[in-house]
Amino acid sequence: MEVISGFEDLEAFEVLHPAEQCVPFVFNSPHSGCHYPDAFLRASRLDSTAIRRSEDAFVDELFEHVVPLGAPLLRARFPRAYLDVNREPYELDPKMYDDRLPSYANIRSIRVAGGLGTIARVVGEAQEIYQGRLCVHEALERIETIYKPYHQTLRRLLAQTHVAFGYAVLIDCHSMPSAIKTSDGSPRPDFILGDRYGTSCAVQLLDAASETLRGMGYRVSRNKPYAGGFITEHYGRPVKGLHALQLEINRGLYMDETKTRKHAGFATLAQDLGKLAKALVAVQGECFFPDALAAE
Repeated sequence: MEVISGFEDLEAFEVLHPAEQCVPFVFNSPHSGCHYPDAFLRASRLDSTAIRRSEDAFVDELFEHVVPLGAPLLRARFPRAYLDVNREPYELDPKMYDDRLPSYANIRSIRVAGGLGTIARVVGEAQEIYQGRLCVHEALERIETIYKPYHQTLRRLLAQTHVAFGYAVLIDCHSMPSAIKTSDGSPRPDFILGDRYGTSCAVQLLDAASETLRGMGYRVSRNKPYAGGFITEHYGRPVKGLHALQLEINRGLYMDETKTRKHAGFATLAQDLGKLAKALVAVQGECFFPDALAAE
């Protein structure tokens, strides 16, 4: 964790650009930010360990190898507990604020009900973040100054990729608690691949990811319990040559979740994810073009 005065003097996110983008892929790590504004921490009732429960710690580092492979990597510096860009821009809980939300806010989504809107109310196992109510202006300022520029940057990267290659593939990178429960009592997966039940990317991409990971000995689940969030759903438009796949990694593979520290498995996993990235970019491009989908 890095404690900062705010994002006025520190860019809230960054793009790691390759010397030349030579593959039609964009990688995104929206929840790995670990820079916490001091005022945010003072407004929280949680200690420095508990507030990081929703952070996809070190996921951006696990995927840094994609840059020399020729793909850009967009990564957040702000933490998910502060702002979640994998939500609609205005999924806001009216119970969190001391004044009225704007009429365009989505106050009835399932994610808002669970405390996990654009401005989250809870982290981890329903642990309340804030000591008191927030002012609406503060929430809207986070959205205007960080959320919207983040998505503008992501859209630009995908648009530039689409123009250069004729299609674009987004890999949205996340992590999940190792204690994740499965509905059928099966062993906890090491990876969950989400394509919004076949709607956000070419099936060949999902198949390649699944076969590669299983070939390395990992347990892989598709769409359950995570089928992909707002980013996967919003940017995955296969009929337009825009594909999005969400990748969830079991944190127990690479970190001590209690102490938010890497353990010995980090290096092995990073190496295996490098193999995965190479397998994904090797998928035949024909399946990503809109004409290929129309022919199926």
